[in-house]
Amino acid sequence: MDGAQAAEAVGRSPERESVAAQTVGAYRPGYELVAEQVLQRDSTNKANAKVIGTAFGLDGTSVEARITSGRRVVRNWNSVGKVENGAWAVEMTAIPMGGPYKIELRAGPTHVAAVDDVLVGDLWVLAGQSNMAGSGFGEASRILHRFTREFILPGGLSAKPRPVLYNSWEATEFNVEEPGQKALAEKAAKIGVERFVMDDGWFGARNNDHAGLGDWTVNPKKFPNGLQPLIRFVNGLGMDFGIWVEPEMVNPDSDLYRKHPDWVMNFPGRPRTEARNQLILNMARDDVKEYTLGWLDKLVTENNIAFLKWDMNRNFSEPGWPEAGPANEKKIWVKYTNNVYEIIDRLRARHPKLEIESCSGGGGRVDLGIMKRTDEVWTSDNTEAFDRLRIQEGFSYAYPAQVMMAWVTDVPNMNGRSTPLQYRFLVAMMGSLGIGNNLNKWTGEDFTLATKMIAYYKTIRPTVQQGALYRLLSPREGEMTANQYVSQDGKQSVLFAFLHSQQYGRPAARIRLRGLDDRGVYRVKPVDGRKLVEKLETASGAYLQNQGLNINLTGDYDSTSILLERVE
Repeated sequence: MDGAQAAEAVGRSPERESVAAQTVGAYRPGYELVAEQVLQRDSTNKANAKVIGTAFGLDGTSVEARITSGRRVVRNWNSVGKVENGAWAVEMTAIPMGGPYKIELRAGPTHVAAVDDVLVGDLWVLAGQSNMAGSGFGEASRILHRFTREFILPGGLSAKPRPVLYNSWEATEFNVEEPGQKALAEKAAKIGVERFVMDDGWFGARNNDHAGLGDWTVNPKKFPNGLQPLIRFVNGLGMDFGIWVEPEMVNPDSDLYRKHPDWVMNFPGRPRTEARNQLILNMARDDVKEYTLGWLDKLVTENNIAFLKWDMNRNFSEPGWPEAGPANEKKIWVKYTNNVYEIIDRLRARHPKLEIESCSGGGGRVDLGIMKRTDEVWTSDNTEAFDRLRIQEGFSYAYPAQVMMAWVTDVPNMNGRSTPLQYRFLVAMMGSLGIGNNLNKWTGEDFTLATKMIAYYKTIRPTVQQGALYRLLSPREGEMTANQYVSQDGKQSVLFAFLHSQQYGRPAARIRLRGLDDRGVYRVKPVDGRKLVEKLETASGAYLQNQGLNINLTGDYDSTSILLERVE
């Protein structure tokens, strides 16, 4: 970054002859502190901090820096760069783990500035310190989101945003067959879906949940020519293909169980408790591990499968491993987990482009260990849109929207409640968007709205999935819910707003935004122009954050979204 870019980054006019704000990353005094003020340590337990600022009229002057921690001088004054074009852009290198540090910079005797409370360590730990220091749960969440995206998820910060997905389960359940899946794929492609996923029912004697789990060969009656004709058809529509699997489970009514009854968790002489008509394969056993890796590798190798929805639909019971012996049987928990990790690691090493979703009975396996190996997680089996506002808010305290699968599904759903299709879409668009509806029952109006919503989502997807989240109004505290996302570069922001129920004709609360530049000017583009009371074409960041937006939400289950694009 040169001096002119640095001057622009801190938002100061080059005509102003005074010291401007210094920043660590995107920190500006008077603005909210962001993740870059807490720095992730490297393998040597140190970190670098980029600092930018302005000092007009001092081109060529040496910029000196000092780092202190309380009364302790960590690094005394030394030259770190020069003022160019009225600004500096320097990097403080090898700051040791710890803090809080104070970074002081000077360019000449009168241009002195400082940044306080710089921390170096692990972001997931520092998130708690940030919260305790008064930055709030919002900042703690944003730090955790950045940490997960950068250091945990496959691909790190270079990972692509998640595609718009369609899953056929609610349309067909177990009644999958080639013509029906092709018909759904055609409908999904027309609304802008990017990934078509065939769910349960494609393998073995799997016509219901009583049989077939463990027999992972294509059902020849449903797919007489295998999966490839369907996959080629889906690919020809411009979508990639995904498939549902449940590798850790087995039905007693299966060829696998009849051949290997000893492969399930069990205590000799005790009943083997079934749940959802299935038992748990003992993945701690190396023979079970190798069998599982073998059929998964064969499935992906023989078919152009881009995505696995890896399910696990029951809780543990009878966690016995008699073959291990009394001294080692208790190791089943750690060995089971490590073997599942090994299967995924080896499978992805063989198929580097393969993506995987961790799905476990509705959010039962969401942790950083599995996220290091999977690209997304199933948030909850409850996809009812109003319930999801609270579910997704809770999820967002720890995990980023990028991994949070959020589906639009049919109504009435759980609770017997029916909400408008736009409401359901906007709720799901606050995460990784999926469509689970039975498209065979949609009207022409439904398809038109879905096409519009998906096209809109694609314009805001990087901001939602990889930007900074601000929870403005909580569904736990009133009739209104509002969440805002700001892109990494600050050039785009998107607001989602929801009303549960209006009473006594009261207008919806004015929504004050956050995370914007007070000096910036933003184009205001509502997804539904009738919902914005003031017909604003542009507004300053100061106006949007202090005056806010007056949104006309009325009745029951009303919703809207507003896109902000920085124009200057």
